[in-house]
Amino acid sequence: MSRPVSAVRKPEMSVQQVPPTSPSNDSQALCLRQRKTRWGSIVFFALIHSVAFIAAPLYAAQYGISPFTIAFTALYGFLTLLAISVGYHRLFSHSAFKAHPALKLICLYLGAATFQQSALKWSSLHRRHHQLTDTPGDPYNIKFGFWYAHMGWIMFWKQPVDYANVRDLQKDPMIVHQHQYFQAWAIMAGVAVPIAIGALAGHAAEAALFAVALRMTLVYHATFFINSYTHTFGSADYDAKTSARDHWLGALLTNGEGYHNFHHAFPVDYRNGIRWYHWDPAKWIIFIGSFIGLTTDLKRTTPARIEEARRRATEIHNSQRMV
Repeated sequence: MSRPVSAVRKPEMSVQQVPPTSPSNDSQALCLRQRKTRWGSIVFFALIHSVAFIAAPLYAAQYGISPFTIAFTALYGFLTLLAISVGYHRLFSHSAFKAHPALKLICLYLGAATFQQSALKWSSLHRRHHQLTDTPGDPYNIKFGFWYAHMGWIMFWKQPVDYANVRDLQKDPMIVHQHQYFQAWAIMAGVAVPIAIGALAGHAAEAALFAVALRMTLVYHATFFINSYTHTFGSADYDAKTSARDHWLGALLTNGEGYHNFHHAFPVDYRNGIRWYHWDPAKWIIFIGSFIGLTTDLKRTTPARIEEARRRATEIHNSQRMV
C-alpha cells in the first residue's frame, strides 16, 4: 500500500499563510498588543499552580496516590497534549493534513481539556506568530524575553485576535461550535469528565488534584516551552533568519515540538522532527492514521528543498562567523 503522503514541491503557501512581513505590516503590528494586567489569568494560573505544586504533593505525602490515578493522569496528560500538537497546531493552524471528522472531534474535545482557548482563537494567534515572527506583532515574541514568550504575553498583555486569518476554519461547524461554547467544552473535558472517571474508580479527590490540576499545569508548560525554549536554545539548520531552534531536549519538553527551526522553515509539513528517531509522537500518529483513514493528504517537504534550505542556512552562518 502506497503512503498517502503528498510531497510539498512548491513554496509552503496555504490559506493560513501570508506574504513575508513588510515594514507596513510592522507598523500595523505595533497596534496589535496592549499592556494590560489580566487579573483573571493571573488568579487562575496562581490557583492551578498552587493546587498542582502545593496541595497535590501534600495530599500525596499524607494519603499516597493510587496506581489508577498515576496511570490516568499520565495518559490523559499525554492525550490532551497530543491533541494540541496534532489538532490545534498541525491540523487547524497549518493544514498539514486532512482529518476524518472523528479525529477532528477528538482533537477539539481533548484540546478543550487543556484550557488553552478554542481551536479557532489558538490557530488565529499561531498563524499571526508565523506571519510576524520576531516582530512586534508576534503575540509571543521571544525578543521581549523568555518569560514574556513563556507566560507573560498572556498575563500582562491583551492580545486582540483578528479572525480574518482563520476564515477557512470558520466554515467548519465543529470548530465554530467549540469556539462559541468553549467554556462548556473545557469544563466538561478538562474538569467534569476526569473527576467523574476518578469517582467511578473511587478516587474523585485524587482525580481533581492530579488528573485535573497537575495534568493541566504540566500541559500548559509543555506548550509554553514551544514559545520560549524552542525560540532560545538549539541550532538553526534550516532558517538562519528566525529565532526558532531545533533541540532534542526541546522535543522532550514539548512532547514533539522541539525541532522548531525546521517547522518555521516548512510550516505545512506534517512532521516536526524529520528523522525517524526524532521524538515527535504527532507525526507518528498522523502517519499511522493515514493507513486507517483517519488522516489524508499529508504534506511533506521534498528532500531537495530541505537540503537547499540547509545549504542556505549554512552559508549564512559561515558568513556571520567571518564578520
